[in-house]
Amino acid sequence: MMQNGTILLVEDSPDDEALILRALHKANVTNKIDIVRDGAEALDYIFGTGAYEGRGVTHPTVTLLDLKLPKVDGLEVLKRLREDARTKQHPVVMLTSSNEQEDMIRSYSLGVNSYVRKPIEFGQFTQTVAELGLYWLLLNQVPAHMR
Repeated sequence: MMQNGTILLVEDSPDDEALILRALHKANVTNKIDIVRDGAEALDYIFGTGAYEGRGVTHPTVTLLDLKLPKVDGLEVLKRLREDARTKQHPVVMLTSSNEQEDMIRSYSLGVNSYVRKPIEFGQFTQTVAELGLYWLLLNQVPAHMR
């Protein structure tokens, strides 16, 4: 059902990770989903450094990025992505439980493509994640150099 491409999920909560994966599966998202659990690992994955050296630098179709992460927080990950010419235009969705206006403002100031608050209620959470997957993988159009 989905176009080719990988989803990078940057999530430190095992419970949220399981819910997100379940929601994407339920929405028939068959894309490869790579999971990293902290901001430092996310940067290594994206830039092909550290444990991901030699992986080759192929960028995911979309990154679902949690805001509150160990080691390097989501805002710093986003900042570094936007500072690098290779990832400056890479689609990033901040998927977070934070409802703080300051977090939202800072995310958009740093160039996030979308800011989505994780709903607390399970049914709404699954629907939100399913709609994110459908939008970013099926409906959103990106230039050829970003595929």
